[in-house]
Amino acid sequence: MLTPLLALRAALGGLTAYYAWAWWSGARRARSARAVPTEASAAGVPSAGVLGVGFVTNFFDTLGIGSFAPTTSAFKFFKMVPDRFIPGTLNVGHTPPVIVQAFIYTAAIEVDPTTLVLMIGAAVAGAWLGAGVVAGLPKRKIQIGMGVALLVAAALFAWRNLGGTGTETGSIGLEGIRLALGLAGNFVLGALMTLGIGMYAPCMILIGLLGMNAAVAFPIMMGSCAFLMPVASSRFIARHAYALRPSLGLAIGGLPGVLIAAYIVTSLDIYYVRWLVVGVVTIAATMMLRSAAKGE
Repeated sequence: MLTPLLALRAALGGLTAYYAWAWWSGARRARSARAVPTEASAAGVPSAGVLGVGFVTNFFDTLGIGSFAPTTSAFKFFKMVPDRFIPGTLNVGHTPPVIVQAFIYTAAIEVDPTTLVLMIGAAVAGAWLGAGVVAGLPKRKIQIGMGVALLVAAALFAWRNLGGTGTETGSIGLEGIRLALGLAGNFVLGALMTLGIGMYAPCMILIGLLGMNAAVAFPIMMGSCAFLMPVASSRFIARHAYALRPSLGLAIGGLPGVLIAAYIVTSLDIYYVRWLVVGVVTIAATMMLRSAAKGE
């Protein structure tokens, strides 16, 4: 019998195939097209540094840190990716690890299927709209947007550490006005994902404000990201607004990070790691805004 969860996972499998095809065909077109940025067409073996960033950020993403803000910080600190290409590289490169996370968490944690499907659909719609806007922005506006996004992410990480999340006794589904508010919130979070605000901390806070069990944030967040990121990635790829080799590094390094965190480590006290991330992300945000102010 085809249950809603099985249908969702089947759809995710189909979307994964679409993402792989879009990336492969887009990379081939970039090599032969004119006026394509070198970053979007330069293939080759990813650097050890980017592979390490992919492993570490996705390891902690699986345990609840989030990967977008730490990856953006690493790219900025070590000048791995030009600022203009960071949003697209985040979405394209982190998509395979997030898809694996979605398959794991949608099976492991109970959530109302209707709520899950509708929340995912809202996030995908937001991402489709957001990616089209971000992919066409000039570098300075992207720097300003990412700088502000990183400051927001740091604030959300701090709130998460100070207990601003849901409880373990809330509901596993939404109805009526709470469902409408949840859909509106996830639509906005999907749009912001394309600019570099990861979904973990804000989704946990949204779930808490709606009175849901904190655990259901995992399948909702991972499922939303797994469906929205291929959609957003295809738009960044089509506009050559990402860096090919670093994206490969995030994907290749991230997959073992997810599996080790999910099946070997399973849990870890990351309270102090979160505070470290708050500090690092705040510094990276300052650097990004300074670059925009100086026109670098």
